[in-house]
Amino acid sequence: MDIQISHEQQASVVAVSGKLDTLTAPAYEKAVTELIDSGTTQMVIDFAELSYISSAGLRSLLVTAKMLKTKAGKLALANVTGGVRDVFEMAGFGSIFAMYDSVPAALEGL
Repeated sequence: MDIQISHEQQASVVAVSGKLDTLTAPAYEKAVTELIDSGTTQMVIDFAELSYISSAGLRSLLVTAKMLKTKAGKLALANVTGGVRDVFEMAGFGSIFAMYDSVPAALEGL
């Protein structure tokens, strides 16, 4: 897994590539925790290059959302497609998270 962080408009964009699973979830959680602790309250997670997500990855997203909620922040997901989207839909996460077709649309949705 690779994580790239950029700052756009009012939000941080976290681009995740590869796999978000039991092995990589701790690194993801560490990166977003550092962002939130440094003052980020608006976040877009970009899944354009993510090929796989496990239940551990889904749990990490819930942790992210909970941390942002305690700071009155918001989370949006972008480019959730293919097998990753199928996992989201099967787990019922499609109704939990705001999902957008692109990063600009997600930024606008915040």
